[in-house]
Amino acid sequence: MNDELERLRGRAVLVAGAGVSGRATIEPLTDLGAHVTVTDRNERALAECAALGARTVDLDSLVDDPAALREFALVVTSPGFPPDAPLLSRAAGAAIPIWGDIELSWRIDRAEVYGPARRWLAVTGTNGKTTTTMMLHAILEASGLGSVACGNIGLPVLDALRRDEPRADVLAVELSSFQLHWAPSVRPEAGVVLNIAEDHLDWHGGIENYIEAKLGALTGAVGVIGLDDPIAGGLGDRSRAVVTVGFTLGYPQEGELGISGELLVDRAFADSAVLARVDDVTPPGPAGLSDALAAAALARAIDVPASAVHDGLRRHRVGPHRAAPVGQVDGVEYIDDSKATNPHAARSSLLARDRVVWIAGGLLKGARVDDLVAEVAPRLSGAVLLGRDAGDIADALARHAPQVPVVVVDTGDDEAMTDATSETDTSSVRRAVAPGVDGPAAMRVVVREAAALASPGETVLLAPAAASLDMFADYAERGRSFASAVEELRGGGTQP
Repeated sequence: MNDELERLRGRAVLVAGAGVSGRATIEPLTDLGAHVTVTDRNERALAECAALGARTVDLDSLVDDPAALREFALVVTSPGFPPDAPLLSRAAGAAIPIWGDIELSWRIDRAEVYGPARRWLAVTGTNGKTTTTMMLHAILEASGLGSVACGNIGLPVLDALRRDEPRADVLAVELSSFQLHWAPSVRPEAGVVLNIAEDHLDWHGGIENYIEAKLGALTGAVGVIGLDDPIAGGLGDRSRAVVTVGFTLGYPQEGELGISGELLVDRAFADSAVLARVDDVTPPGPAGLSDALAAAALARAIDVPASAVHDGLRRHRVGPHRAAPVGQVDGVEYIDDSKATNPHAARSSLLARDRVVWIAGGLLKGARVDDLVAEVAPRLSGAVLLGRDAGDIADALARHAPQVPVVVVDTGDDEAMTDATSETDTSSVRRAVAPGVDGPAAMRVVVREAAALASPGETVLLAPAAASLDMFADYAERGRSFASAVEELRGGGTQP
């Protein structure tokens, strides 16, 4: 064990956050001999941590007593805590080291606490992370390598490391910008930045800090960048990887992966190796092909054969809430892309369809929607908006798509929505009232309003361009609520 981890033996360590990532640190820290305290405001989550042997303390009481931090040799923070959170600011002021759960995972793995160190393949970007990570995992499995998909995808890396069977020798690690910010030591064997668009700017304090966090994936032996993305494609000069390659939907130059006719081709790790056919890739379309090329690049970086890339991509199937069809009612298709939690992600779904009634809204997190609305306006038959920042999207529609009918579903408990469309002409905006502030109940109203705007042959698309936490537990609950509302609608409609 290395000195930094050895120094934790017998010392007090504070874990900030009692959620999934926080809970996953308790047993590994205990294995290192540390005395673990977990802090949060969620009493039920703290009780779960106490059941794992941790001492617990309310977050507000800890923040209110700065002297209480002096006992801790280390703070391990969950990704949701921004750098300027009062607890972390006070810890930094007291010169207490702050690690993220990914930083702790990396150090534990390098120290071989749970067996020989694994090979890390890191996936980050504003959009497409989960799809790329699952494609990569499928490719690694097809190659016969022991693999697990972990990180931001749901399974904490520490839980993956502690698994006895089956042992994973290669980790397909999805990493958010939050996790990368708090993990400066991570050096993956290969890492990719898929794309970069405005997202989480409230957490990072600006786009440059967000980009800098994403660059943490380009620090190992091989860095991979999405060349078609205006920002990610320009990171070659800033990459700290030993070798940096790119992928493109065009014909690949030397040192790139790309598409030639109907074939995915590798000219970075081979002279010109055919990896798969375009129609082998699910989901279809530009976003799916980009994710497939990124996954292939990471796998090829560790010498996975082209045949395994082909087999893995053929086996991969898209996860829920990612442009998933949920049914047809009266000739109208309903698509759940609740995972489109920022404008960049919503853009892919909107541009993939000719005529759309767009369901959007939630927490924009500082992102702007004007460029998106201006680009997709010709495709919109209507828009139904909900959530805290619905007014911002309604204003953008009024500026750039005044001909599009807009319905704002008002829960009656959102001050921001009270001011919706106050800055612009609202002649095409109508309000509908949802019963209370319950997200699933509001979604039923949203779906009914969208159905009224849609004509046969069109698509009602849930692509919110915003986070869900103002009204739902997460994007998955939002997507399930949408599917449930469509099913209710189906009961009163006729099937094609």
